Amino acid sequence: MSDWRQLVSLINFGMAYYTTQLVRCAAFSFVLIGLVILLRKIFFSERTFLRGMLWALFLVIPFLGRLKLFYENEAVLKATWRITAVTVSWLWVDRIYMAGILMAAICIFGKWLRLWKYVAEIKNVVFENICICVTDMNITPFTVGLLKPKIVLPKVMMDSYSVEELKTIVQHEQTHIRLGHLWFGFVWDILRCLLWINPFLTVFQKHIRADMEDICDRVCIQSSGKTAHEYGLVLLKSLKILRFGQENIPPAATYAREKGFADMKRRMEEIACFRPYRKWLCRGMTAAGFLVIAVTLMAVHMHSYARCNESRDILVGKYEGENAVVSCDTEELSKMISYDDEYVYVERKAFENFLIKNNADGNICIAFGGFYKLPGLCGMAEHCFYERNSEDAVVKIPYESIKGNWYYELLKML
Repeated sequence: MSDWRQLVSLINFGMAYYTTQLVRCAAFSFVLIGLVILLRKIFFSERTFLRGMLWALFLVIPFLGRLKLFYENEAVLKATWRITAVTVSWLWVDRIYMAGILMAAICIFGKWLRLWKYVAEIKNVVFENICICVTDMNITPFTVGLLKPKIVLPKVMMDSYSVEELKTIVQHEQTHIRLGHLWFGFVWDILRCLLWINPFLTVFQKHIRADMEDICDRVCIQSSGKTAHEYGLVLLKSLKILRFGQENIPPAATYAREKGFADMKRRMEEIACFRPYRKWLCRGMTAAGFLVIAVTLMAVHMHSYARCNESRDILVGKYEGENAVVSCDTEELSKMISYDDEYVYVERKAFENFLIKNNADGNICIAFGGFYKLPGLCGMAEHCFYERNSEDAVVKIPYESIKGNWYYELLKML
C-alpha cells in the first residue's frame, strides 16, 4: 500500500474511531442533562451553589466512549450495537459527524473570535488600578478572554454610575473570573462542538448562565459588605440606562449579558432571597465536588479500553487477490501456531490437516499479535505466509514486524 493510500486509510480509521466514541458520549449526555434538569427543579431549586455544581458532571462525558460497558454488558450491548455498527461500517456517517463538529466550531468560536477582535479595538481606561475596556454600545457589562480576561463596560454606565456603583459592577465581573466561569464556558462550548447531535446542550446553556450569575451574585453580596437590597438596586439601575435587545450587541458576551426584563426579574428574585452562607462550607463542597469528579474519572479510566490494546488473536486466511478468512478461532489455532519477535512457529502436520479439513488451498496468510483500538474496530496485526514446501516438524517462518512503521505508530497514537 502506498504512503498516500495509507494516509487516507488512517484518516478514515480515525474518523470511525472517534465518531464511535463521541456518539456514545452523546447518548450519555442526553441522559445526564435530563437528570441535571430534574435535580435542579426538585432537590436543588433553593441550593444555589449545589445547583451550579451539578453542571460539572458533564466534565466526565467526553471520557465515556471507550467504556468496556459497551461490549461486556449484555443489555448495553443490545441497546448500542446498531450505533456501533453504523459508525464502524458506514464511512459517510463518520464524515457527516466530523463535518458537524467543524461547522459547530466555526459557528461557536467564530463568534468568540469576532468578540475578541471587537474588544481589542476599543479604548481602555484605568479604574481603581484595573484596566477597563469602555464601549459606546449600550450593552450590559461582560468579561471576555481566558488567559488575559478583559472587563468591558458601556460608556453610558461609566458616566452615570457613581464610583461605589462601578466598584460593585467591576467586582461582579472579577468574581466571574476568579470562580473560573469563563473557563467553564469555554469547556462547555467545546462539549457543544464535540456532541453537536445533542441540541439540549445548547438549549439549556441559558440555565448554566443563570446558575453562574446566581452564584456570582451571592459571592459578591457577601464579600462586598453591602445588603442584598443595595446590591440589587445597582443592578436594577442598568434597566434605566441600557437598552436591551439591541441588534448590534456583540455575541458571546459571557454570563453577565442579560437579554431582557424576564432575566433580570429572575435574578432579582434570587438576590431578594439571599442569606449569608458559610464560606468554609462552600469551599468544602467545592473540594468534595472536585474529588467526586476525579474519582469518577479514575473509575472510568479503570473500566475503559486503553488507547492501544495488545492483541493475542490469531487468524488464518487465504490470499488470492482477495482475502478470505479460513478461521479466527484463536484457541484452536494457538495449539498449532506460536510466535516471538522474529519468527512464527507452525506445527506442520497438525496445521496442514487443519487446512485440508477447511478446504484451504493456495497462499495461506497467518495474522497474529499487533493491537486493536476497540473490539470490532481493528488496529494492526503482524502477518506472514505459510511455507508449504517445508518438511520440518515445526515450520519456522521469519516475518518483518510492523513495529516502527509510521502508520503503525500514528495509529497507536490516535
